[in-house]
Amino acid sequence: MSDQEGIKLEARRSEEAHRLLNGDEKQDEGDSYDLEARAGVVQAQNTDDRPTKPVEYSTSPQVKFAWLSAYFLCSLVLTLYNKLVLGVFPFPWLLTALHATCASLGCYGLLQLNYFSMSRLGRRENLILLAFSLLFTINIAVSNLSLAMVSVPFYQVLRTSVPVFTVLIYRVVYSRTYEFITYLTLVPIMLGAALTTIGEYTFTDLGFLLTFAGVILAAIKTVATNRIMTGPLALPAMEVLLRMSPYAALQSLVCAFVAGEFGGVSQMRSQGNIATWTLIALLGNGMLAFALNVASFQTNKVAGALTISVCGNLKQCLTVLLGIIAFGGVEVHLFNGTGMVLTMVGAAWYSKVELDRKSRK
Repeated sequence: MSDQEGIKLEARRSEEAHRLLNGDEKQDEGDSYDLEARAGVVQAQNTDDRPTKPVEYSTSPQVKFAWLSAYFLCSLVLTLYNKLVLGVFPFPWLLTALHATCASLGCYGLLQLNYFSMSRLGRRENLILLAFSLLFTINIAVSNLSLAMVSVPFYQVLRTSVPVFTVLIYRVVYSRTYEFITYLTLVPIMLGAALTTIGEYTFTDLGFLLTFAGVILAAIKTVATNRIMTGPLALPAMEVLLRMSPYAALQSLVCAFVAGEFGGVSQMRSQGNIATWTLIALLGNGMLAFALNVASFQTNKVAGALTISVCGNLKQCLTVLLGIIAFGGVEVHLFNGTGMVLTMVGAAWYSKVELDRKSRK
């Protein structure tokens, strides 16, 4: 290569670097204004590396599928397990405190085994994690309160809109866009989930507002979970669980005290209604909840907040199907049967769109 050609090549590289650092480089369709996708631009100022994509764009499909499978399996089993446990131990806040405690102990054990290491966080970061734990607790509280004021079908139908609010949060707060076909795949998923849970829709005005608030909180929680693990903090899933779980356990215990659950446990104990097998079942429930927390956080990190919201709708349909098989009492009719099929087809379509995007990039 001649000196003149070398000078021209270096000039082109300098011009390209200037466009990159000033945000002028054209991005792929679907992430033109994706701030998260361009987060690596700041880091690229001091290195020769190209900007990095979000974790969900750079993770292999095999890893995504493995974590999604683990999330589905644990979530479906725990949902049915919770139904059985709450039948003999009807104290949801104490059960939530048990889940958070098991998450704390499990993560601490993994820390001692050097599975991960702790980061050095300042006061601001710790306050963020405290607010994050409060978000989890408030989300559970609002969901429980709304369920007492609306019918289960109405509650489940409104919850199918969580992916829409997830997208809106990304667009408004992070100026992030998706391809049009991605938005289109959400239609059969939401419609199918709504048909699956079709039934008698009854609600009060306050119940509607609380249910709607619960939907928004669920979307915020999903996005916040993803940002804590992939944004500026970039904490490992295990560390987030270890730091957040003690807060969540204490908050759940306070809610249990206010709800009078401690008195209910004392009454059950005095009546001899807490057997050894009940304690064993609770311990197993807590261990499974820890596994689900690990799978849920890691899936959110590698697959993205929107994907895990879509999976929530699919899980809802599969839960209904497994509930029919396991417990019976619900007849499969045209609407809910069509809804299950439609949701599964929509989820498969969404997965194909995501895989095609991965292939193009």
